[in-house]
Amino acid sequence: MTHAEIEITADLVRDLVRDQHPDLADRPVRLGARGWDNQLWRLGDDLAVRLPWATGSADALLRKEYSWLPTLAPRLPLPIPVPQRLGEPSERFPRPWLITTWVPGTPADQAPVTRASDAARSLATFLMALHQPAPSGAPTGRDRGGPLADHAGGFAKGLTSATERGLVNDPDAVRAVWHDAVTAPQWTGPPLWLHADLHPANVLTADGTFCGVIDFGDLCAGDPAYDLAAAWLLLPDDTTDHFHAAYQPTPDTATMRRARGWATIRALGGILIGDNGVHGRPGGKPTWGPPAHAALQRLTATIR
Repeated sequence: MTHAEIEITADLVRDLVRDQHPDLADRPVRLGARGWDNQLWRLGDDLAVRLPWATGSADALLRKEYSWLPTLAPRLPLPIPVPQRLGEPSERFPRPWLITTWVPGTPADQAPVTRASDAARSLATFLMALHQPAPSGAPTGRDRGGPLADHAGGFAKGLTSATERGLVNDPDAVRAVWHDAVTAPQWTGPPLWLHADLHPANVLTADGTFCGVIDFGDLCAGDPAYDLAAAWLLLPDDTTDHFHAAYQPTPDTATMRRARGWATIRALGGILIGDNGVHGRPGGKPTWGPPAHAALQRLTATIR
């Protein structure tokens, strides 16, 4: 059941909380945000309710967060939404839902960082803490954290679409970045914990630097290059060197090459989603376009 079949309102959220978690029923409810998979409703000042609405896969992702995030959160240096309660499917709402901690801040696609060095260190420190060997039974990615070459078709399709729309000025330079990345040696280390969705809408800012990370629905174990792509997607120009200096041990050359490839395909996706938003197409988010364009410019500059 998706958003086309059920309307999520403040009254519905209040009813769900009252039915399953009555000790929290006196808290005020107000809309926080409508994301790609879930809607987020504030529950008082320090909690939030996340309900799946726009994709059928969101149910399993919420249960995954409920299972794994409480054990990961204590070691992470930036606040994350830690699951507190699980809501089970019911007649009122036939899908699972979560009550989590609320993380204050503004998504970076709406408020980019201005304290670049601080943000680079903050991102590096967060990923160093997260990128630890995952235990047996850790979730695997939805096409994330595995071999980059598996995504050659998606890259080609994305680049063709962006070029045909006039959104990419130098497709040959983009292909050169991709070719360098996809020919790099693969990851041979143990699968590491990955956030696996670190784009500007999932990282929060305050006072010019990063203050929180949200939406761990794609949490999985795999190649850290996937997350290291975030340096290109999130940080301003001339900042990636600060990030790589702060992230220890310094990633090897092959990992950094793969990270540029992941960043390239993610930037193309952001450009297309941003263009959809400008033209009112389904799934469009206009604020995704500018940071994605900036990221692609930074990436192509590395091979000129």
